[in-house]
Amino acid sequence: MKRLLLSLFLGIVCPSFLWAQPSMVVRPAPNVQWLDANGVRQNLAAFKGQPVIVLIARSPRDQPFRSQVGQLQRLYQRFANNRLVCIAAFTEEPGLIRSNIPFAVASDGPRVAYDFQTTDSRFAIAFIGRDGNLDYVTDRVVPAQRALDILGNSFVTQSQLRRP
Repeated sequence: MKRLLLSLFLGIVCPSFLWAQPSMVVRPAPNVQWLDANGVRQNLAAFKGQPVIVLIARSPRDQPFRSQVGQLQRLYQRFANNRLVCIAAFTEEPGLIRSNIPFAVASDGPRVAYDFQTTDSRFAIAFIGRDGNLDYVTDRVVPAQRALDILGNSFVTQSQLRRP
């Protein structure tokens, strides 16, 4: 009964709730910008259709950032097969990222932290699905298998795996 009343309430207050498209982007990811190797400003639109992980940290020397990079390196071959793009945003101190994973470095790290609403934490990681939806944001280090599960459970990936 409670579910029926809730559905009716949402249907009256928000009629688009009943006819919502399952493929629409529910929580669009903020736009991240960086300079590529040629000095040209790029943004997330360049990676449309690819999963993206955004790491936000104070500096590349912070322990949570290094720990997360280490976790991603464990299954990097599987991430690379999925055409994963990794972006790093540093809020205080830029530096060299010691990893075999290619990272794009955001040009304005504090702005990225603000856009992802992670200004109060030392570290954050955000997962953006192939459809541009912000799937998951946390301030904890995510194990490699969990990261693979998050990317594999996005709407676009699941819809491609479904049988007709």
